[in-house]
Amino acid sequence: MKWSEFCIQTTNEAVEPISNILHEAGASGVVIEDPRDLEREQAPLGEIYELNPEDYPEEGVRVKAYLPVNSFLAETVDEIKESINNLTTFQIDIGRNEVTMSEINEEDWATAWKKYYKPVKISEKITIIPTWEEYEPVSSDEIIIEMDPGMAFGTGTHPTTVLSIQALEQYLEKGDKVLDVGAGSGILSVASVLLGASHAYAFDLDDIAVKSTGLNAELNNVQDQVTSKKNNLLEGIEMEADLIVSNILAEIIVQFTDDAFNRVKPGGYFITCGIISGKKEDVRESLIQSGFEIVETNKMEDWISIIAKKPE
Repeated sequence: MKWSEFCIQTTNEAVEPISNILHEAGASGVVIEDPRDLEREQAPLGEIYELNPEDYPEEGVRVKAYLPVNSFLAETVDEIKESINNLTTFQIDIGRNEVTMSEINEEDWATAWKKYYKPVKISEKITIIPTWEEYEPVSSDEIIIEMDPGMAFGTGTHPTTVLSIQALEQYLEKGDKVLDVGAGSGILSVASVLLGASHAYAFDLDDIAVKSTGLNAELNNVQDQVTSKKNNLLEGIEMEADLIVSNILAEIIVQFTDDAFNRVKPGGYFITCGIISGKKEDVRESLIQSGFEIVETNKMEDWISIIAKKPE
């Protein structure tokens, strides 16, 4: 089978929404070429190993997806372009928005994208590794999370994922029940359980995300403690949680801060991420109006995480 490589030059801000658009369009794997990953090679946390600078653009970010060459390809590409252009209605900067297409053989596609995924240390305790990489823990208390990027929305290298897991490491208590809203690959659910949560419930509207969470839970032997379910945010969810985490767009977070307040126990936390700097005050205001107290705000590159607490 032949595959078509869809490549778009965009901004760091637009990477996650564009990646979701591509997955929803049936892309078999997404590659993100972000030169900021090279800068993080030297950082004490967020360190990525063995990346080649020649594989990355000098400016902006390239997002690549692989689509099967068939009679529907042209229509699919047009729909993708339209969805990406529509991101501007959410005040998301899509940058140059330059799209190129090229054909690639299946055997080349199956191995080429793997060079972009290397072990990455993202917090004091947690290191994320792709399934095919060998890695030896450097300390006895290091937590290793295996991920399969072939089905994933996020593999731990993006700042929003790093911020989310660092917050989980700080605020999650042993035995907590966790709700992961907009779970994507399920990485935050898996991390929650490995950090001591009794159970994590992962919710996402996308079928691929639901399946990906299940696969990654199995990879890390936590399938009995992670429940993956198709659901629209917290709609219809009645259970109470000790902690809620959500790494999605700010425009989506503000839609369910009331539901989050009602579902988290008194004294519990709501970890929000996926917030660009320009949207920070919108999220803060929504959280406060729902009844939360803002505990902490953190920043990595252009991204913000806000940790809120429900008063006891």
